[in-house]
Amino acid sequence: MTKGIFKVSITKNCFFATQPMKKSFLFSLLATLLITTASFAQQSFADLMEYGVKQSNLGNYASAQSAFSQAIALKPDDAAAHYNRAITKANLKDNRGAINDFDKALELNPRYADAFAGRGQSKARQDDHKGALQDYNSCIALDPVSANTYFLRGQSKSRLENFKGALSDFNKSLDLTPDNAQGYTARGTVKQKLEDFRGSLDDFTKAIEISPKRSSSYAGRGLSKMKMGDFKGAIADYGKALELTPEDAESLYFRGYCKSQMEDYQGALIDFDRALGQDPENAMAYYGRGFAKNKLGNTKSAIEDFTKAISIGNIENNKVLFSGTITKQVLDELRNNVQERLKMAEMSPERSEVYYNRGLSKARNGDAKTAIEDYNKAIALNPTYSEAYFTRGMLKSQTGDQRGAIQDCTNAIKLNPKYAEAYYVRGIIRHALGDTDGCNDLSKSGELGYTPAYAVIRDYCN
Repeated sequence: MTKGIFKVSITKNCFFATQPMKKSFLFSLLATLLITTASFAQQSFADLMEYGVKQSNLGNYASAQSAFSQAIALKPDDAAAHYNRAITKANLKDNRGAINDFDKALELNPRYADAFAGRGQSKARQDDHKGALQDYNSCIALDPVSANTYFLRGQSKSRLENFKGALSDFNKSLDLTPDNAQGYTARGTVKQKLEDFRGSLDDFTKAIEISPKRSSSYAGRGLSKMKMGDFKGAIADYGKALELTPEDAESLYFRGYCKSQMEDYQGALIDFDRALGQDPENAMAYYGRGFAKNKLGNTKSAIEDFTKAISIGNIENNKVLFSGTITKQVLDELRNNVQERLKMAEMSPERSEVYYNRGLSKARNGDAKTAIEDYNKAIALNPTYSEAYFTRGMLKSQTGDQRGAIQDCTNAIKLNPKYAEAYYVRGIIRHALGDTDGCNDLSKSGELGYTPAYAVIRDYCN
């Protein structure tokens, strides 16, 4: 069969003709279609299989599926035909249909290793990673040198948070195919999960050496550098990732974060603005932008950004039940596996920081009362947040609640016994209330390295 049989240009010419068709021309077209149909029906099983493979390799999956369906009509018990049609269905995102065809292929040939691998991949795409693992295990039992299956099994183990098991599979895959950039990127990501940032950095570097046009490798290495405190190096890597994928909101967010860490708040603002232009519901980008605005003295606008971050967090938490940790699964697929978009869980330290910083902006704006309300929320979300207790204590003192301020400083000290500033503030308030233990607090503050305490001791405690 020639490629012309599957072309649709003839019918398109019929629909888009600008002049009335002559009857003889119309009959000629109909005759051509009849010949095409007859020729299609006369194709052998081998011809249909060959044609389907060619179309699949060209990315013409619908045409390939049609050819494989015709082949199956001729030989319904051919496992390879069902397998090939399953592959085309998977490429057309019909994972359920693909699984049905893989099932049939395995029914006809229970030792069809590639069919186990293909079915496992379709299950993984439906988030059935436990089912996928079973199929990958069956494939590896039949074909213990299938590098791709070890890679796929590693991905599913990673999704199930079995990071050590995933690392083992990625190691095996790379032993079999040492020049696989995708394998190094995947292993680098798992090493990040295991907090082996040096090892992950080496893997991303290797991936870049093999394939220097993969933006995800630069973004992954940037994250490792960021975790290791190399913010300058991280900014350079995120910059390279953004050269390759200029509108990647996640790389923009992380580069903005790194710029904030280097006190380039104006540069951070630009990145957070661009990130929000691509992803208007990114709570962490609003938080980062609010933080930068706060540092630049734009407290009113910072409060608006912190409020937006909190609002988005509440919406997201109504949609999904989170485990209390940062997750990336959904956005991996939406952003072509560009690593991570952070989402905040309702009861998490990350979320409490949004309230903390909004409270700080409100306090700087002269609104101590509502700032205290934000610190109440921050502490409710994270009861071990010593800085929130301390700052709330200072605000309580400012509003005249000295006893409440002492209690908050005491709580901060319980959580952090070396909190010199908390001893200092508690000492001053106690002394002002006539409690001689205030001087002991001031002495402890100085002992812990807060030298302004000694000036107060000199003037008031001798």
